[in-house]
Amino acid sequence: MAQINYLTRIEFGEGEINRLPEFLSDLGIKRPLIATDAGLAATGLVAQVAELVGTAAIYDRTPANPTEAAAMDAFAIYNEEGCDGIIGLGGGSPIDLAKAVRILTGHPAPLGQYAFVNGGAGKIGPDIAPMIAVPTTAGTGSEVGRAAVIITEDGRKLGLLSPYLLPSIALCDPELTYGLPAGLTAATGMDALTHCLETYMSQAFNPPADGIALHGLGCALRSLETATQDGQNRTARRDMMAAALEGAMAFQKGLGAVHALTHPLGAIRELNLHHGTLNAVLLAEVLRFNRPVIGDKWDVMAALMGDAPDSYVTALNARIGMPSGLRAMGVTDAMIEDVSHAALKDHCHATNPRTATREDYLEILRNSM
Repeated sequence: MAQINYLTRIEFGEGEINRLPEFLSDLGIKRPLIATDAGLAATGLVAQVAELVGTAAIYDRTPANPTEAAAMDAFAIYNEEGCDGIIGLGGGSPIDLAKAVRILTGHPAPLGQYAFVNGGAGKIGPDIAPMIAVPTTAGTGSEVGRAAVIITEDGRKLGLLSPYLLPSIALCDPELTYGLPAGLTAATGMDALTHCLETYMSQAFNPPADGIALHGLGCALRSLETATQDGQNRTARRDMMAAALEGAMAFQKGLGAVHALTHPLGAIRELNLHHGTLNAVLLAEVLRFNRPVIGDKWDVMAALMGDAPDSYVTALNARIGMPSGLRAMGVTDAMIEDVSHAALKDHCHATNPRTATREDYLEILRNSM
């Protein structure tokens, strides 16, 4: 049997940010907490959104890989300021942090108890604050995802999963990505592309997800390089926001070995590595690992790419300036031993089309160094 759920309210289009007060009113939110990060605050966008809202509290200290400690700090502000809803504004990190705060509005700490690998999905109920997700990057798709990935108190990077974590409204305005630097456009774009590929390869039965993933993949293949080279290109920016959205709409089907590895890699605190960049570096090796079991799907991907998928990804990474390997990102041989162990416990491990052992994960990591 297969359970297929789609999804949440999505408001998509250029200029939609100006309707934010209307959407807050629809949800009965009078004083939201805006969860964001310092980088976005420095651009002036956070202040513009706060002015548009009229009355809001702001938490702008979201780390690049959000932590339970940061979520608790943001929740304290939520309570102190008398907030009644949440806006997640930024990339996947602020939106995931907003989801973690949302859990805390109706459930006790610690957050680790709600991790999927700890059997926590059933502990998250509907009695939580409403939330609007406003992405300013085109990568994670967290605005339509049912997960928040958080580094918990014990140092593990874990997925908190529940249909109740789907934002009440996803406000997707491609204009908010026009100022995204080329490097971040490339890295977040590879995140979206990876989501589309991994969900398509997953063996779970979900035909709508397959169709959505392939459409999102087509958008990314068509526009990622253009968006990286010309951040003001309206069509390319719209395509990439659609690719991010569709990748996440599809990954209720399950991700795979790329994410099983990037989650523990992202939890290495001394490195604080970017998730999309890690996906880009690992993707070609995981494609090669999965090829023996995915059958005709390899040919479908190859037809869209015009080349063998692993070769295409390797060449694309070089063209858009992704690192040459994990070692160039500071990852050491000693680190990958722990990562290979942690990958086996990640919630994405079970939905990779080919079951990986610890030795398989080590080989993927070594070949990606």
